[in-house]
Amino acid sequence: MSKKIYVGNMSYSTTEDTLRDLFTAYGEVESVSVITDKFTGRARGFGFVEMGSDDAAHAAIAALNGQKVDGRELKVNEAHDRAPRQHNGNSRRF
Repeated sequence: MSKKIYVGNMSYSTTEDTLRDLFTAYGEVESVSVITDKFTGRARGFGFVEMGSDDAAHAAIAALNGQKVDGRELKVNEAHDRAPRQHNGNSRRF
């Protein structure tokens, strides 16, 4: 079963290839995505890596959390599902 990992505090210049290379040392990487701003296309400073097994994910988290990459100390931990957004009825779209 795959495990999704959150990678935060990334440099805006960190690429998906950089993350893939980092995490491959700890096991099979199924997917990598660096989150970008939908208007500017610029990286937002965080991303997600999906590892092939729980053991590989835990090893990667332990080894890479706090490691400097592209001049920034990464924040690496298990990703959690996003809570559903609640609408209070005040939002207006034009």
